[in-house]
Amino acid sequence: MIETHAHIYLEEFKGDIGEVLERSQDVGVSSIYMPNIDHTSIDGMLELELQYPDLCIPAMGLHPCYVNKDFEKELYLVEEWLTKRNFVAIGEIGTDLYWDKTFQDQQIEAFKIQSEWAVRYQIPIIIHCRESLDLTIDLVEGMNSPEYTGVFHCFNGTVEQAKRIRDLGFFIGLGGVTTFKNAGMDQVIPHIEMDNVVLETDSPYLAPVPNRGKRNEPSYLKLVAQRIADLRQSDLENIQDITTHNAQRLFKINE
Repeated sequence: MIETHAHIYLEEFKGDIGEVLERSQDVGVSSIYMPNIDHTSIDGMLELELQYPDLCIPAMGLHPCYVNKDFEKELYLVEEWLTKRNFVAIGEIGTDLYWDKTFQDQQIEAFKIQSEWAVRYQIPIIIHCRESLDLTIDLVEGMNSPEYTGVFHCFNGTVEQAKRIRDLGFFIGLGGVTTFKNAGMDQVIPHIEMDNVVLETDSPYLAPVPNRGKRNEPSYLKLVAQRIADLRQSDLENIQDITTHNAQRLFKINE
């Protein structure tokens, strides 16, 4: 399995990151993609890559919750890093209207700028879109570039929204929310196409049942895969194979 979204460089993992990574490999996780948050997370993320270069893979971007009136300074640093070395993706970028709409316009501008960089470097974007899925799909549709692709992380939308995303050539990331009884994903997952679905945990957040409320970690990816298999009346190995192949396409990994 490929873990497409985990913030394992955060403080929550400082005490036992080695054990966390060992548990993830024990359940079959072969690589862990790490989206950046802002300037404060870069050093920890790149240190993990240095320690575990075949397992922990960084992306570079500015998270929308950290976009404010001075966001240009953060973007300058992101752009500087993109010129220094290769990254597999630009992210985590997007929009978030859950907590605060004060900087919605700045979030949209930051998203567009970083999307243009993704097209320039021909790498995918990792999209955060909490309480703003339709808005973000509209923004992606407005880019209109054949080189533009990426993943809508933490997808919890409708079958129709999933189809719009697929039609754009983008992927959807399914994580712990798929196991939540009140999320309604049991009415969605059986009816979506699987050729653009990838697995994620968003560790340390949104741990799947039966660990909901606890610290999430990449080893719980198997719980997400099993939930998808159950909802689709499929077997676990089939879901693992499909989503791994999709993640390889998303991140342009040679199979």
